[in-house]
Amino acid sequence: MALGYKARKRWSLAVLLIALPAWIVASVTLADWLRTRMDGLPVLMELVIFVVLGVVWIVPLRRVFLGVGQPDPDEGQD
Repeated sequence: MALGYKARKRWSLAVLLIALPAWIVASVTLADWLRTRMDGLPVLMELVIFVVLGVVWIVPLRRVFLGVGQPDPDEGQD
């Protein structure tokens, strides 16, 4: 089921305002937990964790953001 332009726009706003901050908090919590479990995490390893988690969140949501910045394609059909 394909989402319409307005639905994608609403979902992308919800993701950016609700899901992304929650993902950031979860990522920082995970890195902090790993740091305490390993008695100090090397800086390079922590950087890799943050880069991977910073890219992974968009993979399942890329279809929501596709074309949101473009003009509404249904606007000219009236």
